[in-house]
Amino acid sequence: MRALGLALVLCGVITLSCRKDKGVNRPDPVSLSTPSSTEAAGGAAPKEPGDTSPEHFDGIAGIVDVKRSGGTPAVLRDIRTGKHPDFDRVVFEFEGNEVPGYHVEYVDKPVRTCGSGELVTIAGYGYLLVRMTPAQSHTNAGKPTLKQRSLSPNFPVIKELKQICDFEAEVQWVLGLSHPNRYRVLELSTPSRLVVDIRH
Repeated sequence: MRALGLALVLCGVITLSCRKDKGVNRPDPVSLSTPSSTEAAGGAAPKEPGDTSPEHFDGIAGIVDVKRSGGTPAVLRDIRTGKHPDFDRVVFEFEGNEVPGYHVEYVDKPVRTCGSGELVTIAGYGYLLVRMTPAQSHTNAGKPTLKQRSLSPNFPVIKELKQICDFEAEVQWVLGLSHPNRYRVLELSTPSRLVVDIRH
């Protein structure tokens, strides 16, 4: 799989608007609590509450694009990572009941911040961008809602991830990977979460 390369990234674009599509799983709401950030920060992580997706998946290498507009920005309140037997996981958790729109795709270097255009140094040889909108990771008073805006789990695939944008109702994170590989995107409820899994 390490020879997959960036050529795999160009395989296509997927635009999603219905309730269930390839690469996206939106289960019915469940009334379960979410593990703490430290619980899934390293080692073997438990499954997220409400996640009924299979451990093995084909995934995609193209673009996942789900558009949602209007309303107030979803507030990103937590981000955590987890290592599973066959994939690495990133979880974006939001306040409220809705996951914002999102666009996920592989990008080339250089990686830059959205405002100043400053270069971002991030470990890895593949870069998966997760853009969420309308969303923000700060309160209306401007106080950050996340404890940290970069993580270095050093998992088999996910080596490092950094927030590179929180501006005008748009939040972006870039995942530095050991190599580009197929991935999937899930939506989970109660609390609302956006999950990105990258295959080993």
